[in-house]
Amino acid sequence: QRPLVESGGGSVQAGGTLKLSCAVSGYSVRPSCIGWFRQISGGEREGVATIDRSATTDYAASVKGRFTISVDNDKNSAHLEMNSLKPEDTAVYTCAADFTSYPDCSTDLVAKFGDWGQGTQVTVFS
Repeated sequence: QRPLVESGGGSVQAGGTLKLSCAVSGYSVRPSCIGWFRQISGGEREGVATIDRSATTDYAASVKGRFTISVDNDKNSAHLEMNSLKPEDTAVYTCAADFTSYPDCSTDLVAKFGDWGQGTQVTVFS
């Protein structure tokens, strides 16, 4: 399958907002799950937000209430709106797709996702 492509990263002052986008076109079958993950420099990749085919979402506790994941099936894209950004949100953000039949899109199931984008840098400064 073709890789996913992210856009929308950049630098923003703490308290600001950024919206990331992920093109998910090029697949013959809609993914079971779409997720946003992030990797802080020197750290492990962690789940941020996921959404399944029925629009059920899951968020990491650290971003719940601040971030919103959404999909636009007509435009074959996924988005992550990040509000009230904090310096600790600084990371490379990557979108990913899962095509397994396992009925769980929890953010902690990193290994479940098989197709990954190239990532986009988000930097939040004080």
